[in-house]
Amino acid sequence: MRPGFDEMHNGKDAVREHYRGYQRWLAEQPGDVIRARREEAEVIFRRVGITFAVYGAKDEDGAGTERLIPFDLIPRVIPAHEWAELERGLRQRVTALNRFIHDVYHGQEMIKAGIVPAEQVLDNAQFRPQMMHVDVPGGVYSHIAGIDIVRAANADGSGSYYVLEDNLRVPSGVSYMLENRKMMMRLFPELFNLHRVEPVAHYPDLLLETLRAVAPAAANDPTVVLLTPGMYNSAYFEHAFLAQQMGVELVEGQDLFVEHDFVFMRTTRGPKRVDVIYRRVDDDFLDPQVFRPDSTLGCAGLLDAYRAGNVTLSNAIGTGVADDKSIYPYVPKMIEFYLGEKPILANVPTYLCRARDDLKYVLDHLGELVVKEVHGAGGYGMLVGPAASRAEIAEFKAALLANPANYVAQPTLSLSTCPTFVDSGIAPRHIDLRPFVLSGKSVQIVSGGLTRVALKEGSLVVNSSQGGGTKDTWVLES
Repeated sequence: MRPGFDEMHNGKDAVREHYRGYQRWLAEQPGDVIRARREEAEVIFRRVGITFAVYGAKDEDGAGTERLIPFDLIPRVIPAHEWAELERGLRQRVTALNRFIHDVYHGQEMIKAGIVPAEQVLDNAQFRPQMMHVDVPGGVYSHIAGIDIVRAANADGSGSYYVLEDNLRVPSGVSYMLENRKMMMRLFPELFNLHRVEPVAHYPDLLLETLRAVAPAAANDPTVVLLTPGMYNSAYFEHAFLAQQMGVELVEGQDLFVEHDFVFMRTTRGPKRVDVIYRRVDDDFLDPQVFRPDSTLGCAGLLDAYRAGNVTLSNAIGTGVADDKSIYPYVPKMIEFYLGEKPILANVPTYLCRARDDLKYVLDHLGELVVKEVHGAGGYGMLVGPAASRAEIAEFKAALLANPANYVAQPTLSLSTCPTFVDSGIAPRHIDLRPFVLSGKSVQIVSGGLTRVALKEGSLVVNSSQGGGTKDTWVLES
C-alpha cells in the first residue's frame, strides 16, 4: 500500500487550507482542557442514553451489554468544493440505484441486456418475488440511503473519494451525526463563530418531509410512524430519537393491525389509520403471514396493505437486492444504463468470488486483500488480509472454498486519516464517511454525514461494533 492521505496535513506537517483556522485554534488549547472536554462529552452522552447494544456481548450477570460509542473532539473538515462534487455523485448514484430496484421488480431490462447476471438478482437472498409488479410512490424504493465513502491517496499525493458500499435497507447512524454536532456546539461554541459550517440540525425536518411526500395519494394529511423492533435492538436509541425529533409515534409490531387492507395504530382514543411506516425492521420480520411466521416484530397482513397501495413502507420491501456486495460492482454500469452518464464517484475495484478467475486470484492473494461476506455488516464476517495471522487466513480460505458465492474481495485501501484525540495525545486514525441521502419528490442531502473513526492504531475497521468511534463532520460554506 502507498502512504495514506491525511485529511489535515499536506506533506511535511503543512496544514491544508480548509483546516488552518481550526489548527490555529487547536494549537492554543491546553491539552488538559481538551481532555476535560472529552470527559464532559462522555458524561453527557451517558446521561442522554446515547448507547448501542452489542450482540453477543454479556456482562458479569449474563445480560446483554450496551456501550457508549466513543466520540472524538477533532472534527473532520470538508471544503465546499469537495462536498459539491460528492453531493453530485451521491445524487447520481442513489437515483440510479432506485431505477435499478424498480427495474428488478418490473421489466428487468438490465438483466435482459446481459449487464447483470440474472442469477445474481433472482437468486439473491434479498430478492422478494412478492414485490414483482408492485408500484411504489414515485418509483422510489430507498427513501433513506447511507452511502459509505472512503478516501485513498493517489500516487501524486492527492486523495480520491471512492464508494465503499451502499446501505439501502435500514441504514443507521444519523442520530450520532446530529448528536455529535450538538455536542461540539455545546463544548466549543467559539469554533462555530470562527468557522462557517453548514448546518445539519434540519435533517429530521427533511426526513419527515420526505416520508410525507411518498404517502399514498389518497392521504391528504398523512400519518407517519416509526416501526422499531424494540428496546433491545442495537439502534433503539436512534429509533426513539428520530421519532421524537420528527414528532411521530414510535411503534412496535404489536401496536399495529391491518383491517380491510388498511393499517391502523392502536391508541388510547381508538384505532388511527397509518399512511407511512418508516420501518427499522428487516424484511424477514415485517409480516408473519408472508415471511417468517415466527416473527413478533411485524404486523400480519402488512404486505397486502402495501401491495394495495394503502400504506407506504420506507424503505420498500426488497430494496436489499441492490445493497448486496455482489451487486455493488455493477453500480457504475447502472448509472450508464439508466441515466446515460459516466459515474461521478468511483467504486473500489471488486473481485466476485463466484467467478472462477476472480476466486483464483483472491485465493492466491488473501494476505493482501479485504474479503467480505456479500450480506455482511458491522465489520463481522470479513478478513483484512494484511492484519490477519496465518491461522486466520487458513480458516478464512476454507470458508471461501466452501461457499465462494458468499464473498467478494477488494484491495486493501489505506483509508485516509484524520488527527484524533487518543489516550497518548493527538494521533492519526483511519476514517470513513456515511452521508445520508433522502429520496422523495426530490433528492436531498444534509451537508456532511457520519464520520466513523478506527480508534485502534493501524486499524482499518471503523464500525462501532468493532471498537470504532465517531466525529463531527464539517462541510464549510462556500
